[in-house]
Amino acid sequence: MNSSTPRTGRLADVEVGRRGFLGMIAAGAAVVGVPSLLSACSGGGQGGAAAPSAQATVSAQILPAYYPVEYAKPDVPGVNGSTPGYTTIPESFVQSVPEPPGTGLTFTAMTPLWGTIPPVQGNKYYEAVNGALGSTIEFRISDGNTYGDKLATVLASAKDVPDWVCVPTWNIPPRFGSEIVPNLFQDLTPFLAGDKVKDYPNLANIPTAAWKFCVFNDRLYGLPFPGELITDATFYRKDLIEAKGITVDVRSAQDLLDLAKELTGGNVYGAEDLWITATQMFAVPPKWTLDGDTLVHRVETEEYRAALEWTAKLFASGAVHPDAVAGNTGEAKTRFQGGRSLIASDGLGGWHEALRDNLGANPDYWQQPFAPIAADGGTPVLFQGNPANIFSFLKKSDDEARITELLALANVLAAPFGTTEFDVINNGVEGVHYTKDDQGMPVPTELAATELQPTYMFLVDPPVAQARVQYPGFVEAYSTWMADAAQYVTEPLFFAMQIVEPARYASIGQPFVDLEKDIVRGRKKLTDLDPAVETWKASGGEELRAFYQEILDQL
Repeated sequence: MNSSTPRTGRLADVEVGRRGFLGMIAAGAAVVGVPSLLSACSGGGQGGAAAPSAQATVSAQILPAYYPVEYAKPDVPGVNGSTPGYTTIPESFVQSVPEPPGTGLTFTAMTPLWGTIPPVQGNKYYEAVNGALGSTIEFRISDGNTYGDKLATVLASAKDVPDWVCVPTWNIPPRFGSEIVPNLFQDLTPFLAGDKVKDYPNLANIPTAAWKFCVFNDRLYGLPFPGELITDATFYRKDLIEAKGITVDVRSAQDLLDLAKELTGGNVYGAEDLWITATQMFAVPPKWTLDGDTLVHRVETEEYRAALEWTAKLFASGAVHPDAVAGNTGEAKTRFQGGRSLIASDGLGGWHEALRDNLGANPDYWQQPFAPIAADGGTPVLFQGNPANIFSFLKKSDDEARITELLALANVLAAPFGTTEFDVINNGVEGVHYTKDDQGMPVPTELAATELQPTYMFLVDPPVAQARVQYPGFVEAYSTWMADAAQYVTEPLFFAMQIVEPARYASIGQPFVDLEKDIVRGRKKLTDLDPAVETWKASGGEELRAFYQEILDQL
């Protein structure tokens, strides 16, 4: 599973290096509204869907106004929504919230964690962040791998719901939008819509698309964890390939296939499974697209068919590592980083993780993403990633002061890079959780690994930035690559909309997951796609098309 880029500048990644969590973000597994084939025809296990127009309509006046703020000037500015980069840590930080806004209350919060749950008693990290808040957030942390089950249980009873609840979109339970949200969670529209958000400047700094994804039944309920403009890339082992005297110049799908074959020899293979790469090169729509006025599902498109055909050629060429051919994709990173395969697709978060894991033993290690590739060598098309894949909700309350205090705490937690609040939330306390080396770089202490786990970030997070300065050259390479790629990004149909598909369509897309694997490995033929599409149509695909058409008609 791919990794997505974590937030920013975490100390040596000790508190965010949870591949399961990051991978779920990137892959959008069972995510409502996240367009991927895995959920292309699935409602994410949700039932009881409301009328499409009631779910999907987003009136402009209910969204918070956008007032961007910059506390540290990026060395590599964002372009068209790309991630800005900071190649140095500022010598000093700005305190974005002059005084802790809390009144000394204690609020409960439910969050996931893919790691060891930190101790509460004597936790100096919690003490520091709660001190900046002025109130205490008492976490009820659950194992991220079973968080969905725990969440469903808690949300089944109003009395068990904490004051603040993190909901990863891949863990959304049945009837979430139609019943749970309006009955259990606070409608934030009266507090944040339009210029009302100006009372919370750091929340006003969150882009509009992320807020749009937090709208249910045309009311604003959620607080977002903003995502990246682009989540996936295709990497090559630049260090090893250049050592072979090979110049990388890939501008088309044929170029990539030729390079993969050229790199194959002995115990080294040119590529891993590049199905995700193929869908990007051939501009396969994430879920639906329009052909004139007609809605067309991705499995019906010529782009999808062409991506399958190209990937089958790649497998047939012998350039794919045999373990990948056998379906062992879980070890793809290990093979790629070990030099046994030289091209692999991954989430962008996998880039810094690979540097973290390899630079110590191999200072020359470098993997580089290809510039976006169009299959025919023309202009690439990249579909924008989901604006948020995690959000949080406040428990419904008649006490307005309680809600405004929680939003004031959220304003602290949303402080962006360059602020004292961001620094303490992400790095802890200097001298306790980190020290600085001769270059002024933060070095985590042993206590950081115990206490400083991702908790507050799951409640609300600032717009993503890239500041992993501990890896020489990485920030500039990362943000420069994304700034260039951003020019090719377009919003997919139904972008940032909360659409809950009826549960009866939950399984009709699953056969394509298996069919893709069979076709590209030569176990089935491309002609087997046609009857599969007809079966999909007869099994509910046409009804699903009508469901989305009704939503489209409301836009």
